[in-house]
Amino acid sequence: METSSKHPILHWDNNSSTPSDHKLIPEEPLSIHIEGKPYSVIMRTPGDELAHAAGFCLAEGIVDTLKDINTLSFCDDMDSNVVTITLEESRKEKISDLLKRRGYISQSSCGICGKEIVDELYQMIQPVSDETKVDANIAFDLLESLSLHQPLREKTLASHAAALYSENFELLSVAEDVGRHNALDKVIGKLFLGRTLHKASLLVLSSRVSYELVQKAARANIPIIFAISRPTSLAVELASNLNIALACLAQNSGLLIFSGVHRLKQ
Repeated sequence: METSSKHPILHWDNNSSTPSDHKLIPEEPLSIHIEGKPYSVIMRTPGDELAHAAGFCLAEGIVDTLKDINTLSFCDDMDSNVVTITLEESRKEKISDLLKRRGYISQSSCGICGKEIVDELYQMIQPVSDETKVDANIAFDLLESLSLHQPLREKTLASHAAALYSENFELLSVAEDVGRHNALDKVIGKLFLGRTLHKASLLVLSSRVSYELVQKAARANIPIIFAISRPTSLAVELASNLNIALACLAQNSGLLIFSGVHRLKQ
């Protein structure tokens, strides 16, 4: 699939202007239908639609395990912008109230909607239980080299990326998207569908870290997050309460570690 398109532009520089072409990152709607009804519409970069939908459903609490999904497919073989999901009967009964709230619960797109959602986060997500530790120096190097895994960014300068590594720093999955939430849903969804999500220990992000990204990591039981940009206050609070290490690049050199220092071997 073509992941960028050329668009004619005029390059202005002081007193001169030159016609040129610039590569643009595509952005299209992905409609996720659950049990035959529209649940959420997400603006994203086309690609990895099934993994994106699976990762989204895991993050939102619609599913806990792959066994909760009965079917996952495109609504139309010719249309990759609509993914339809059906759930096992026992799962539908367990989350019946959640399914009634479609359009409201899609936190990854709308941002925080008040204290009610914050309170529900702590009820919905369990702290990461394992005590994985990684070498901070190696993790730092992986963070600084994230751009090596961003071919779409190299073309367009307009994409976010998420990469997942094992405890031994094996690259397990990487994804790019115009949206930072989407990139994370995709990278988690790939491993979730491949039944290898349990191997993921280190999440590396190109973006700032908001509470939604910590939420998604916790739902996937990922204990360590390294990011290029700074976290929000709620992201730090959530990571601290969920036993997740959260660090980002310092302005000049090194790392700023906001939570989970015990997880980093220095």
